[in-house]
Amino acid sequence: MTTTAVSQDVLVAHFAGKLAFETDPSDVRADQQTGTTFVLVDSRGDQAWAQGRITGAVHLPTAQIAARAQTEIPLDVPVVVYCWGPGCNGSTRAALEFAKLGYQVREMIGGYEYWVREGYPAEDDRGALASAIDPLTAPRGALSCDC
Repeated sequence: MTTTAVSQDVLVAHFAGKLAFETDPSDVRADQQTGTTFVLVDSRGDQAWAQGRITGAVHLPTAQIAARAQTEIPLDVPVVVYCWGPGCNGSTRAALEFAKLGYQVREMIGGYEYWVREGYPAEDDRGALASAIDPLTAPRGALSCDC
């Protein structure tokens, strides 16, 4: 592996930029619990939404963001988008659509998959979905990984 020296300023800018544009399930859940104002948007299609979604999320598929966002979500409210999980870049495409419209938007890395794996509230059309915390995503008996 070849390494190239990178200045501290470049490194700081890179990682600060990632944190400005990305969030994760643990931080989104903490923001929900503290009453932070934002809209959580599920950017997946109808079939995925029906299968399960984050409790409190708004369903706005990526293909419909340009047409619907400005009538449904105030421009001055921050937006967090998610899609299926780390193997899907749908949330990146959704975040791009919101950014084009002038929204302050962040992408929830890990998506719906990691939300559920961390044991946070999810639902489908019948009501709440129960899920056990996956010990590979969060420490047993703890609310967060304290990272």
